[in-house]
Amino acid sequence: MKKFAIAAATATALTLTMANAAFAQTTQTTQSPMVVAAGEMTKAEDATSDTWITTKVKSDLVTEKGIPGTDIKVETNKGVVSLSSTVALTKTQKDTAVTITKKIKGVKAVSADGLMTQ
Repeated sequence: MKKFAIAAATATALTLTMANAAFAQTTQTTQSPMVVAAGEMTKAEDATSDTWITTKVKSDLVTEKGIPGTDIKVETNKGVVSLSSTVALTKTQKDTAVTITKKIKGVKAVSADGLMTQ
């Protein structure tokens, strides 16, 4: 019976030692992807921010009286908003669209070169 108890204790000690080593290796392996994920998170935040800006610009342009907001295409890349259209706008409409866009939080710059004017 003593031999069995000693064997069981030895087996348990070895198992715990090996499990501890395996856990330590797993922990090191899982930490590296977390560092990589931190960089990816920044990209995801940028994309979300750009999507939010585009949506906000579109909704503000559509709700503004006197502007054909549905005819204005909005694209955002890293906070820079590009406005374009296939329908000609008046100079006042173009200026208003640019002013509305510039007021939105997160917008770094506005390019309205793609807006056709009459």
